[in-house]
Amino acid sequence: MLPLSLLNTSQTHPILVELKNGETFNGHLVNCDNWMNLTLREVIQTSSDGDRFWRLTECYIRGNTIKYLRVPDEIIDLVKEDAAKQRAQSGGRQRGGGSNNNNSTHHHQGSSDRGGRGGRGRGDYNKSGGRGGYNNQGDRGGRGGMRGRGRGASA
Repeated sequence: MLPLSLLNTSQTHPILVELKNGETFNGHLVNCDNWMNLTLREVIQTSSDGDRFWRLTECYIRGNTIKYLRVPDEIIDLVKEDAAKQRAQSGGRQRGGGSNNNNSTHHHQGSSDRGGRGGRGRGDYNKSGGRGGYNNQGDRGGRGGMRGRGRGASA
């Protein structure tokens, strides 16, 4: 179960958000994005010491300030059911579309005939890029370029 799928399923449901500074927000989740930024409606904000309360019609919470989220148990059950349905529909395929057997014919990074393509370079290493990696036959790949290093156009 991925956190963002849990949040997307939680939309329109009540949610509790505690921030790193100790403030809490109780409200209905309207929207969330890939950075876990949240928009809540009908919000009760509580101060970090728990003494003060505010009622807000809507608030926006930046994702990197969140300490934890509390969602209703029925939402967690829904996400688990959805994940089970998706696994059943995909026929047990693994991430990346590969099959479950180890006899797949896909080539992986270390099994090609060419070596690595090299890094961006250090800027002072013979005015060229880094070295490429080695392939299975001991040959080396190409060298990286001098892009973005701020040096002049000298050769």
